[in-house]
Amino acid sequence: MMHSEKVENDRRAMRWGLTCDKGICQEKINKNGKEVVEVCEFKPSIKQVEEHTYKQESCHYYMQKYEGLISKHSLWNYHAFFQIMKFNKKLFGEYLNRKVSVFDEAHKIEDQIIQFVGFDIFSGQIEECNLKSERYDFSDLDSMIQLADDIAYAYAKKIKDIKESDAFTKEPDYDTVYRLERRYDRVAQAKIDIMADKDNFVVNDPVRDINGNVRTISIKPIDVSKFANSFFETDYQIFMSATIDSHSFCENMGLDEDNVCFVDVPKSPFPIDNRRIDFLNIRRLSYGSTDEDELAVIKTIDRILDEHSEHRGLILTSSIPRCHKILKYLSPKNARRVRICHSINKDGKTQDEVITEHASDPTGVLLSSSLWEGVDLKDDLSRFQIIAKVPYPNYKEKRIKEKMNKFPLWYTSQTLTKLLQGFGRSIRSDSDWARTYVLDTAVNNVLFKAQRMIPKSYHDILGIEDV
Repeated sequence: MMHSEKVENDRRAMRWGLTCDKGICQEKINKNGKEVVEVCEFKPSIKQVEEHTYKQESCHYYMQKYEGLISKHSLWNYHAFFQIMKFNKKLFGEYLNRKVSVFDEAHKIEDQIIQFVGFDIFSGQIEECNLKSERYDFSDLDSMIQLADDIAYAYAKKIKDIKESDAFTKEPDYDTVYRLERRYDRVAQAKIDIMADKDNFVVNDPVRDINGNVRTISIKPIDVSKFANSFFETDYQIFMSATIDSHSFCENMGLDEDNVCFVDVPKSPFPIDNRRIDFLNIRRLSYGSTDEDELAVIKTIDRILDEHSEHRGLILTSSIPRCHKILKYLSPKNARRVRICHSINKDGKTQDEVITEHASDPTGVLLSSSLWEGVDLKDDLSRFQIIAKVPYPNYKEKRIKEKMNKFPLWYTSQTLTKLLQGFGRSIRSDSDWARTYVLDTAVNNVLFKAQRMIPKSYHDILGIEDV
């Protein structure tokens, strides 16, 4: 919904198709002096959906969810499916007994799994639990485990104090208790995961505000393979992606290569002339690049924009600061064509809103460090794309550095995957066409190191001879 509306009558809200603003499907209430769990009257059970005995006005969300579980075939986003596999597997076990599961965009699975392992600690939690930040070392795992313990203890004490208070006896506040219990459970489960294999977890550098105060501390696993199997339990799994390498993928997902059949399409169905790539080798860009290197690349971007003055296009680089630097040093006439596009943008516009504006501008150009994948710039939405900088993962992030040390090929594989995904943003069908320009000379090193990982469908445009 684009707006919110307060409706006191639940049945009227359901009849109007409005969303639930309460968000609690079951809550604890005081009934005849006893604490009982009351389930929302609009929440159906999965058995009611299966037997078609649910109420006509039942909750739309649970109707969709349960229809998916009882159907012979169903389509899920990763987060919804992994949520069930992580927290509700026992509850819905009989409905998860499928023969085959298909996972699209398989190159992104690690990013999805990692959301369900480890945890983030927010400054608001530390304050809510009346803990003092200076007591902890935010770079040390043992200290963060102690912090998690202290947070869990504080939540448990808050729950106990609330339940034993006179105010709770007179007018129970189950919403607050439910919220605190969920936070306690999240911290407690993360502690279990970490203590099972401490060497597999790393504390990333904390995110700080402009005053240097800690905002978020992230504790994440280095190797997700030990957790991956719990999300993939069907007899057969099909992982789909045009940009994965079999060895690296199996290693990362904990799959036995002897039990995996890898299908590498021998040739792209798209004509080679429609997807040509020009490797211009302007300068090597890295953390140590000079201003001269940066400006040489930006000058080339300016020239390409001149050559495509009548086309829409896309510029991809590695970070938001690089986006702003490119925009700053482009010629005024080309700068006016450019829209920086990320998940959140100037004036609070979403990525979709910026792309909609771009679609109405006949010579518009999107500039981004995040549109390497997941965006469909088909046909006239983009007739050229510029890879300004090779998209190496940020090795200054502790988890990435630790994983790179443990799995040397992983870093190259991640870079290659993102690069190949970027190549495909503007060519979306066999009749579509766009020109791709790569300016960063570091691409040569990536393609050399990753030569055995490159899917055969890219061999023609990259000049790789099949052996």
